[in-house]
Amino acid sequence: MSIRSSGRRTGAGAAALAIGASVLLVPTAAGTAQAEPLPPRPASSVDASLLHRSGTHVRARQGAPALPDDVSALSWLVADVGSGAVLAAHDAHRRLPPASTLKTLFALTALPHLPGSGRHTVTEAELDEVPEGSSTVGLSADHTYRVADLWRGVFLSSGNDAVHVLAAMNGGWEVTSAQMQAKARALGARDTTVVSPDGFDADGQASSAYDLAVFGRTGLADPAFAEYAATADAQFPGGTHTDGSPTWTYGIENTNRLVTGQDGLGRYPGIIGVKNGYTSQAGFTLIAAARRDGRTLLATVMNPQWGGANAVYEEARSLLDWGFAAAGHVDPVGSLAPPAPPPAAPPAAAVVAADAADVGTPERLRLGAPMLYGLSAAFLAAVATLAGAAVLRRRRSEP
Repeated sequence: MSIRSSGRRTGAGAAALAIGASVLLVPTAAGTAQAEPLPPRPASSVDASLLHRSGTHVRARQGAPALPDDVSALSWLVADVGSGAVLAAHDAHRRLPPASTLKTLFALTALPHLPGSGRHTVTEAELDEVPEGSSTVGLSADHTYRVADLWRGVFLSSGNDAVHVLAAMNGGWEVTSAQMQAKARALGARDTTVVSPDGFDADGQASSAYDLAVFGRTGLADPAFAEYAATADAQFPGGTHTDGSPTWTYGIENTNRLVTGQDGLGRYPGIIGVKNGYTSQAGFTLIAAARRDGRTLLATVMNPQWGGANAVYEEARSLLDWGFAAAGHVDPVGSLAPPAPPPAAPPAAAVVAADAADVGTPERLRLGAPMLYGLSAAFLAAVATLAGAAVLRRRRSEP
């Protein structure tokens, strides 16, 4: 008899839950239900945490070539520019001084606001803060330059004087630093701290092989950036007319030796840039990209520990050679793709339209979700009480 009683209690409880559930599922009104916002999608299905671990990472398939054993850099990375897939890396997120490779982030930030078609007359104040001993292209105060020449001074000669002038045109040194920092974060480059936009050594300034690869990849998508980065040599104005045209010129060469082939290195096959750097604190640094057989690869190398001034180029060459040979034989260990943007808020027009559609709905049908949930809970409690009372009466009536 107790079994039947238990069954009746279970049936009554199930009925109460079913009735309550049916109330909970009542819509607020046609077309006005609010969906739960979806979380941002990840930028890549690859485990992003892997590159944050120390050491060398590669996911080789059968037939993959061995990584070069002559790479001594403290941090390096090889990636596919098209897909953003990181093919191999060593201490990719190690924060190190970037030297003039940081000028890639400067260009990403300021180049859209300062197209090459403009002109600018340089002032003494703009040149006063150029650090002693830093690389320059040779700007002179009171001379008018075409902005395209200033950018060639940045990319080819790594001219800090050109960076200071362009930063002044962009709103100033501090404004440009803040813009660069914001740009880095927007691209998912979280290892970079900008103190000096020209990349000159400064307390706290840092980047990483990963972040520099992000900057290089992003820059190559901009035709102007890519053209400047690939230029091997140019004529630079020594004197200028008031319209910025030169009265006389002198030659400048790209300091990236993989682009020029200087010092016996030879121009790297398919090279398309991007930027090199050196300071006493950073050592030699390099972002190098090349295109072969429809694929574009990029390598970043930070501070080789042996081999002299050419080591950064030789190690980048080895890594690019490996990357092209490893095509189709390795799985990604990370991604340079930027983070997905947060979900966009609904347009104001859509909200207004929804409100307008709601005007003709009878008040009794335009109950908000909180009121419905409150009524549902109360109704469920009442049904449960009545069901319990019915069960109790049955139990008392049983022999």
